[in-house]
Amino acid sequence: MNSLAIRLGNKEISYKSMPYIIAEIGVNHEGSKEKAFELIKLAKEGGADAAKFQTYKAEKIASKNSPSYWDLSKESTESQFQLFKKYDSFEEKDYCDLADYCKEMKIDFLSTPFDHDAVDFLYELMPFYKIASADITNVPLLRKIGSKEKPVVLSTGASNYEEIDFCLNLLSKFNIPSISLLHCILNYPTPDKYAHLDMICSLKEKYPQNLIGYSDHTLPDAHMTSLTTAYNFGACIIEKHFTDDKSLPGNDHYHAMDKLDLIILKDQFKKISQLKGNKIIKEPIKSEDISRKNARRSIVAVRDLKKGEKLTEENITYKRPCFGIPTSDWDDALGKALNKDITEDSFINWEDLN
Repeated sequence: MNSLAIRLGNKEISYKSMPYIIAEIGVNHEGSKEKAFELIKLAKEGGADAAKFQTYKAEKIASKNSPSYWDLSKESTESQFQLFKKYDSFEEKDYCDLADYCKEMKIDFLSTPFDHDAVDFLYELMPFYKIASADITNVPLLRKIGSKEKPVVLSTGASNYEEIDFCLNLLSKFNIPSISLLHCILNYPTPDKYAHLDMICSLKEKYPQNLIGYSDHTLPDAHMTSLTTAYNFGACIIEKHFTDDKSLPGNDHYHAMDKLDLIILKDQFKKISQLKGNKIIKEPIKSEDISRKNARRSIVAVRDLKKGEKLTEENITYKRPCFGIPTSDWDDALGKALNKDITEDSFINWEDLN
């Protein structure tokens, strides 16, 4: 197994660790700082490692002629500019307040920057930068983030290997401690049939120098199946939108998880981690010693056998437990003569043979 380990916030992350969970609040606070505080609290209570927001101004992220790319039956706003304008009211001071509250709650504060100004003022507030899928080819923004020389977590939605390599090569020119890649499908929401979680495995194979995670946009089910499957496939960073009410209309509520989902997810991760164990090489474990002895078979006399009689396929059989000659030595025992009488159903040992 890849032994690569990195630090995100106050947690060391590797393929052997529990996943680093990012509760993507985004703009589900809908412009209310009090609501943002409440969502941070709920994310902490649910067991998330980080509460993440999005920092943008509509005028800087989208032109006024910017068509949607989400399911309009869930979010009816047809213009990106109009949607972003609804939720871009937070200023630098507000993000500082959110970061302070995260520190108080002992959960990492994150916010994805979408412009140079955001990259600058978020620098002191966050342990690492999260780059959105849509900016994987955004040269000026990538350079700006790279110049800060903090760890980077990069979503790879709607990209191919060439574009991922382009981004990694650009960021490699800076002294960035670590770059992690998140498999992501840039559909809001993502139908299960489009999740393609096997891409996690291919990313792990192609980029062994980068830890791989998963940013999820599927609709959550009762067992958080998409995220637990991603963890089974090796995702060690998990990001999903977060809300206090999944029934709320529009924006990112409808494909988000809530506090209860988070609690279920953490319990599932613990169960899966326990099931995975810490052994990689296939070998018996200590608790199997009694099974190896009592459940395996050894050579047994079919009938009473006399001294001098040779063992044949007709006068011996195999039975549990493995108290005599093991059945792995069956061929070596055949043809050997007994040096003592053996009664029916008795185990035959090597010292019983000439």
